[in-house]
Amino acid sequence: MNPAQTEVGSRRPPIGGSVAFLLLNLPVGIAGFVFLVTTLSVGVSTAIIWVGVPVLALAVLATRGAARLERARIYALLDNYIALPYRSLPEGDQKQRWKARLKDSATWKDMTYFLLLFPIGVAQFCIVLTTWATALGLAALPFYYRYLPEGAYYFPSWEVRWFTVDSVPSSLPWAALGVLLLGVSAVLSRGLASAHARFATLLLGPAPRQLREDSFPGTPAMTSVAG
Repeated sequence: MNPAQTEVGSRRPPIGGSVAFLLLNLPVGIAGFVFLVTTLSVGVSTAIIWVGVPVLALAVLATRGAARLERARIYALLDNYIALPYRSLPEGDQKQRWKARLKDSATWKDMTYFLLLFPIGVAQFCIVLTTWATALGLAALPFYYRYLPEGAYYFPSWEVRWFTVDSVPSSLPWAALGVLLLGVSAVLSRGLASAHARFATLLLGPAPRQLREDSFPGTPAMTSVAG
């Protein structure tokens, strides 16, 4: 068995890569979701007059290509390698090759991944942006509170002033809380990224039974594994 097929998705992702990856999931998820919903709806609705057949073919090829890029993005930012799950295409004509693509469960798992990436990306983007913005805002409060309206920061809002920060000493407890939240944000981001890596391995990687097969390629170097 190829060593690259083992320990897939088991490494802890770096913090910087985790934050970048989770924030990028929103635009990537939107693009993938819009493309798939558009091409599949147009292709299925017009397949009866054969116009939709090339549209559906485009959806299949584009999704498999995008899945390859997604595996590369996960490896670059999260340091988690996901082996290619695709079965080798037969040497016959295009009809036989297309049958093989459509019968390959990896094709449909790729589509499922990009359809789910949109709602998952929305949640991850909101969580990461909120936690890091709050942590950084509190940690830097001693430096910028004087530049706020009235030269003070009011918590929880300008209208409801339970706590007032209008001096460096009064801002230090909030800065300490911000530093603590920075640590929490880092741990949370890494945890979300690790969970996403496992999720991506489940949908974009080979099934366990495939890894046990000696004939399974599992590496990008195998040119017979076509898109």
